[in-house]
Amino acid sequence: MTEAQSTNQISTFNEKPLHAALKAWYARPGDRLEVKVDGFIIDIVRDGLLIEIQTTSLASLKRKLHTLADGHRIRLVYPIPREKWIIKLAEDGHSAPNRRKSPKRGKLEDVFGELVSFPRLLAHPNFALDALLIQEEEIRRHDSTRAWRRRGWVTQERRLIQVLDQRRFRTPADMGELLPPALVEPFTTSELATAIARPRRLAQRMTYCLREMGVIEAVGKQGNAILYARIVRPD
Repeated sequence: MTEAQSTNQISTFNEKPLHAALKAWYARPGDRLEVKVDGFIIDIVRDGLLIEIQTTSLASLKRKLHTLADGHRIRLVYPIPREKWIIKLAEDGHSAPNRRKSPKRGKLEDVFGELVSFPRLLAHPNFALDALLIQEEEIRRHDSTRAWRRRGWVTQERRLIQVLDQRRFRTPADMGELLPPALVEPFTTSELATAIARPRRLAQRMTYCLREMGVIEAVGKQGNAILYARIVRPD
């Protein structure tokens, strides 16, 4: 067995269904899968481009992405569930599972909730981010010893139904396009939250990221709230 074959088997042994499905969706003829580059395992290598797919928290990738971006073109793929169906497996292991559609609908802006770990990486010329809006199924099983907030229901796996949309961000300016055009400046995080129809906590993370990227800046205060405005750069 070659080192590449061994690496592939080790890397895919614990691969989750959503990750495997997205890798299959991205892969093209000639791509190499699960390749070791500079000590890291990369999901897809295509003509010098490294494609890394992450379906959970991005924080764990910070060192990996920063290290690889210094010597390679790298694209991070992150899925956002636009529509989700929750499937609860029967507790007795025999009855039919319960399937319902979640009322939550993801948006591209949700990616800022994860980008707080490395917002400045978007300014690196070798880095790009692909945000995917997907339909997915989330399979849950009951475990009375865990997940007390969900009354014992834990996520067993996630499954891809369909990729609905894809948006590529290559620069901080691209991320800045997610600011609503009708947003009146200067604005507070509360006003941004209303404009994007998301919780204020996400709006706070969005302003933090865009500020770190050099897209917006603090221009004053309104009571205790910081006021932000877009940074206008010469053409």
